[in-house]
Amino acid sequence: MKTPSRKSRSQTHLFTKAIANKERRKLYARQAKPYGGVWFGLGFAGLIGWSVVAPTLLAIALGIWIDRRFPGQFSWTLALMLAGLTIGCLIAWEWVSKEQERMAKSQPSDDFPQSPADSPNQKD
Repeated sequence: MKTPSRKSRSQTHLFTKAIANKERRKLYARQAKPYGGVWFGLGFAGLIGWSVVAPTLLAIALGIWIDRRFPGQFSWTLALMLAGLTIGCLIAWEWVSKEQERMAKSQPSDDFPQSPADSPNQKD
């Protein structure tokens, strides 16, 4: 019977650690529910939606006012709508990024950080 090589044992050890880390995270998520579950997700989605809608609507209102006050060939309503939508998307992106960082910080840390080069599923 052939004994496993040192590299094979190392890959088995990495694979075992990766499975243990995933299992610990799943157990943590089931027990802790740190973000309020479904209601938190729905509320956050609404918050993100309004962070896009509010600047867009304000910009449209300003554009309509400018177009009525100073008529011309250029549509300020369309230009400002695009600007408001862009600003709203940037605000939403910032909020989601901050929330993602906060959630990542609250996760239990890995016992053995794994780089892509150490992946047990990688073929030699």
